[in-house]
Amino acid sequence: MVQKKEAIFSEQKGIFSMETTVKALPVADPAPLGLIGLAVAALVLASADLQLVASTPSKSLMIPWIVFFGATAQLIAGGMEFKRNNIFGATVFSVYAMTMYSIALTLVINNSSVVTPGNLAHYAYGLIGILAFSIIATMASLMTNKALFGILIAVDLAVALLIPHYLYEMSSLPAGVFLLLTSVLSFYAAVAVILNTMAGKTILPLGKALWIPKK
Repeated sequence: MVQKKEAIFSEQKGIFSMETTVKALPVADPAPLGLIGLAVAALVLASADLQLVASTPSKSLMIPWIVFFGATAQLIAGGMEFKRNNIFGATVFSVYAMTMYSIALTLVINNSSVVTPGNLAHYAYGLIGILAFSIIATMASLMTNKALFGILIAVDLAVALLIPHYLYEMSSLPAGVFLLLTSVLSFYAAVAVILNTMAGKTILPLGKALWIPKK
């Protein structure tokens, strides 16, 4: 919640006094922004893994979409979720934002004529770390809704299938399929949150939590 201060002046028997009141203003749900950012970035990454674009000498034109949508949009959403005291959304959006920045910088280095490209196996070990976090987030998403759970399952499988691609040069097509699924599910969840919030009722269902811990 954002706090807004208001000063109230009053006069009693010729003496002025001032009282300051603090009102809590609601913060808009940043989830659609973060989800759309994830959806666009996942779609761009999927296009490369699924070979939807004719062979090109460089993947450098993917970088702006990964930086602005996948990274920056999710970072903004994560920061806003911290203000809303939503530890799940804040942590997941922020970590995935850092992941997208890392992917973008990896592409910059690997497509640079100035910096010598490195061994992409290092990138694979970074993905192992992200997979470990993503599995933890997936477990936590059981307490949110079915849409978020589905998105995180798709992310888990995409990352898990990218690791052997970079370590053992396996095909990236399976990973591309789950990146595309991540994009579709993220777009759906974003649209659902926007429509449901504006309508004040459920237009597109997100599904109930799969696990509600007993108090």
